[in-house]
Amino acid sequence: MTDGTGVSCKPLRETSAIAPCNHEEADSRMMVHVTDAFHRGYKKIQIRSVDTDVVVLAVSTVSELGGGLELWVAFGTGKDFRLIAAHEIAESLGPMRCYALPMFHSLTGCDTTSYFQHIGKRTAWKIWKLSDMLTTALCSLRKDPKNLQDNILQTVERFVILLYDRTSSVECIDAARKDLFVRKGQQLSLLPPTKAALYQHILRSILQAGFHWSRLTSKSCDHPSPGLWGWTCPEKWKPMWTLLPDAASSCKELIHCRCRSRCIDCKCAQAGLKCIAFCTCKGDCENI
Repeated sequence: MTDGTGVSCKPLRETSAIAPCNHEEADSRMMVHVTDAFHRGYKKIQIRSVDTDVVVLAVSTVSELGGGLELWVAFGTGKDFRLIAAHEIAESLGPMRCYALPMFHSLTGCDTTSYFQHIGKRTAWKIWKLSDMLTTALCSLRKDPKNLQDNILQTVERFVILLYDRTSSVECIDAARKDLFVRKGQQLSLLPPTKAALYQHILRSILQAGFHWSRLTSKSCDHPSPGLWGWTCPEKWKPMWTLLPDAASSCKELIHCRCRSRCIDCKCAQAGLKCIAFCTCKGDCENI
């Protein structure tokens, strides 16, 4: 069992293959123990968890190990308890999708990355099944997370557009936001993220799946600074949602008041702007 960066074992045996281990999460460290058990000759292994992340990592791990391994996940509690055959899922998905699965899971929402609002895993899965290009892009990001090529980012961007509008033909997510808002009258809360916000989300997804989950069968993995991968405030790490300024400070021309008379000290005057046609003030307005 885990003992800091080391491993405690009874009866005592050689543990140099799995310790010291720098995996920070129990989820990925479980896969290190699965790998160790497999290499010691065990062909049927069961792990216990209530975390979906563990199921995803188990499927990816059993695909990588191969060799007739049966990996079962005892998942859930009470009436929801069930045994999940990770090896059967891996066989049905194939090697490439299994390798890309952790990146897909991180991109569409996991323990440390946010979900796309109102977009569930089922919707994302259906879109992914139709795109071999996305599989290739996700594999590339997991294999070499520092290689953020434009064509890979464009493929991910196109995938996110289709999550919100399957009929869209545009390639730029900002254009898709405009189209959904203007042509389809979609509420702001139901629009996809801006391109700037999506980029930060992709960085956080890469940090999780491309670094922390990159070497599930090895006792060591890379841990770059989160500040380079979509996080901010080292004292208490928080997501860097976007580098764009908020609309209230960057689009002052959208400010308008609801005064009924002179507008001496209205919102427009405080912002150093003149009242415009959107304002409700009458003819005696002094801020024109």
